[in-house]
Amino acid sequence: MFNKSFLKQHSLPLTLALTAILLAIAGDSMTEQLRYHVAEIKAGEIWRLISANLVHLGWSHMLMNLLGLGLIWGLFWNCFSSLNWWLISLASCLGVSLGLLVLNPNLVWYVGLSGVLHGLFVAGAVAAIRRGDRREAILLAAIVAKLLWEQGFGALPGSADMAGGPVVVDSHLYGAIGGAIAGLLLKPLLWCKSN
Repeated sequence: MFNKSFLKQHSLPLTLALTAILLAIAGDSMTEQLRYHVAEIKAGEIWRLISANLVHLGWSHMLMNLLGLGLIWGLFWNCFSSLNWWLISLASCLGVSLGLLVLNPNLVWYVGLSGVLHGLFVAGAVAAIRRGDRREAILLAAIVAKLLWEQGFGALPGSADMAGGPVVVDSHLYGAIGGAIAGLLLKPLLWCKSN
């Protein structure tokens, strides 16, 4: 059903989704071992800088994030090579975790993929704009407006209820910055165009 080329090109969302589902099945004890926890990171558990983005508050939080991943991937999957998407994902993960570590030192713990999703979205929009598709400027302006809203007024109404817990809006900003930097530094594919 799926050929090798398909699996390679879509390895990022498939891997992220499968990993998030398996970690959710593993339960709360696994989440506690992998979540961003400032004291544990400072004690040397640096894997949490990445793994925190793969565990969630619960099933509704995870499903909401995976739905977002699917929508973002549907818009922008063809904007970068598979390798570059992995690099953007890594930059967004580190943007989130290092941003929280340095700029939000009082935040004790964090989980979720939403910061990375903001990074993927921004990188995809930037790539499409760089390739000449000006419609993506509207999407980029919308995500910037959302980030500004969150910085001024907090989480969008209802988002904490949908996630099943508090929303750390700074993670969205830090992920978007990581994604923007990677999206500007990495070469987009020439045929990048949203569907």
